[in-house]
Amino acid sequence: MSKVNKPKLKLLHQYYKYTGFYSFLWQGIKKAILPTILIVALLTFINYKYFNLNEVLKYFTNNFSDFLIFTVFFISESILGLLPPDIFIAWSKNSESPLFNLTILALLSYLGGIISYFLGVLIVAIPSVNKYLYGKMEKHVINMQKWGGFLIAVGALLPLPFAIACLAAGMIHYSRKYFFLFAALRFLRFVIYGFVIYNVLS
Repeated sequence: MSKVNKPKLKLLHQYYKYTGFYSFLWQGIKKAILPTILIVALLTFINYKYFNLNEVLKYFTNNFSDFLIFTVFFISESILGLLPPDIFIAWSKNSESPLFNLTILALLSYLGGIISYFLGVLIVAIPSVNKYLYGKMEKHVINMQKWGGFLIAVGALLPLPFAIACLAAGMIHYSRKYFFLFAALRFLRFVIYGFVIYNVLS
């Protein structure tokens, strides 16, 4: 069967295989999942053996306003994902409205990704800044050029740098329509991680 007659999915599979996407994905998973498992295990151990983490989280709930916590989280999600979202998911568990606040966190994370995308678009329009950041993010930009939406989906779902993927997408002017679509998988990540973390802290 000639190449042009092969099913589209098979062609995509071959493309991602030849360009190293699966290898990149596996390496990213290994780097991200292991620390996540260790953190969850450590939190579980501390929670049962030493002190109740719920009490620590309640301290933050009682001493810092929701607005302040949401603001810090939104800034982090908009600028290279500086703070792990899992910390804020754990905080939401002990807030007055856990599911509502978890939903707000997911929305802010999604909006933060959009901000990162448009920052990328803006950066390209400023030659000096673009040259500097391109040198720092060359690998991410090249990967975005090769894999596009799949890289955004991976960043949205897995504990990988989502904001950086969004920034790179903006720098190559990746289709806004498809960016918004793939980035929306961020909501699913918060559902999954919320379920896991809520159960650990229950």
